[in-house]
Amino acid sequence: MKRRTLLGAALAGAVVTPALASGTARAADPGPSLTPTGTTTLDTQAIYFVSYDGLVNNNAFQKNGLLTYKGYQYAAWYTADRGAVIGRRALGAGTWSTLKAGHALRYNDSHNVISMGISKVDGRLHLNMDSHSDGFTYVKSVAGLVDNPAGLSWTASRFGAPQSTLDGLALTSQFTYPQFVSTPEGRLQLSYRVAVSGNGRNALAEYDGSAWTNLGEWSSSTGTYTSEHGSSSARNMYLHGIDYDRAGRLHSFFTWREQNGAVMCSSGGITNHDTGYVYSDDRGRTWRNNAGTVVGTTGGSDKVAVTDSGLVIDPLNPDHSLMNQESQFTDSAGLPHAIISYVPGRFGQCTTDYVADRTANGRAFHVRRNASGTWQKTEIPVPLNSSQRTKLILDKYDNAYAIFPFCRIAGASKSSGYTDWAILYDGVGAGLNAFGEVVVDETRVAQDNFLSIMYQEKSSGTTPSALRNLNFRLPA
Repeated sequence: MKRRTLLGAALAGAVVTPALASGTARAADPGPSLTPTGTTTLDTQAIYFVSYDGLVNNNAFQKNGLLTYKGYQYAAWYTADRGAVIGRRALGAGTWSTLKAGHALRYNDSHNVISMGISKVDGRLHLNMDSHSDGFTYVKSVAGLVDNPAGLSWTASRFGAPQSTLDGLALTSQFTYPQFVSTPEGRLQLSYRVAVSGNGRNALAEYDGSAWTNLGEWSSSTGTYTSEHGSSSARNMYLHGIDYDRAGRLHSFFTWREQNGAVMCSSGGITNHDTGYVYSDDRGRTWRNNAGTVVGTTGGSDKVAVTDSGLVIDPLNPDHSLMNQESQFTDSAGLPHAIISYVPGRFGQCTTDYVADRTANGRAFHVRRNASGTWQKTEIPVPLNSSQRTKLILDKYDNAYAIFPFCRIAGASKSSGYTDWAILYDGVGAGLNAFGEVVVDETRVAQDNFLSIMYQEKSSGTTPSALRNLNFRLPA
């Protein structure tokens, strides 16, 4: 397909529906579109500092910094005095009710994010926060709070005291990247990394409404990976996400990060390589590769390892500044989709400064599995203009939306085979002044057909700035 120049077509603040490559879409199967419905302000003075090229309130890998349940939306962030804040609003309301969670951010480290989850089995809201290869802080609400939001006041007394364990369950002294996911039965699972970048393992814990259980580790940090430049004997698996589809299959895309920089062409690059995929049909107890072969058991001796066959669905060596922890989503048929990004080979075969090179030449790609089980990949013809991550959602018609840094949003239709990517909204042109990565409410799309985004305005130094919520109606 001939590549088009799309950025000039960006229209901020208007409904935009791209023409489909295969012709006019049927009325019953519309293509992607966005109808802006307004912006709300969560905090005029949110904490602001830049580390790891990001903000602690707006890292795209948060799951979830923003979520929706039973007609109410919830958000969590750190305000100017470093205190953790939880907000809620009825969907459509213009203002947020807020409360303090009883914890203050310890360090100026943007990885110490707040993640939220809901245990549907007992109607509690859970938060895990302030960790980067060390201890975490955990807070949970009283039972039933999210089941009866209109009938229960939004006060700090509805939440328990901050804990350094999960109700007495100690997981690890080197904890990072909490991601909550609800099981089809209404239990709540917590995905996290044990140990450190370049030498860590993924693990799961599970809450059944009465207690937390540590299910154990499921990825391995050992084994030898060899590139054309050298070898590494330690690594960690960085997840793009962890999500259940409608049938109850648990999906996860990932990249590997090697500990030894000898695998790279330049010390200024990043050791991430390959896009892999695994799934589980037993609530994360065993993991299978794309062919259905078991490649790891959670809590067992056999874990998913770099030496396992059938894991890689898009091979790439460590010389192209592949981003870790990007984004994934499953469609209505349970097929997995992901966004990955790196510097394509046409710009050179060796990145020497991953931030500068990704900003200058980085591109995002839409990777998805089709019904026959094979993988397809499409470059999204929109320069990143950033070193940071892009988010992915799919609407009720399985049209895809890529939410780029600075809140630029592109869409592609399922009917075109996801070949007609075009800019639908340009946050830069709209004057949002968004810093970079944004947080997307992954849970709201299926509930009321809205794309809801949390972003923070650019500032300088450590001067606090506004944290806002931007909303779009998706095709009806």
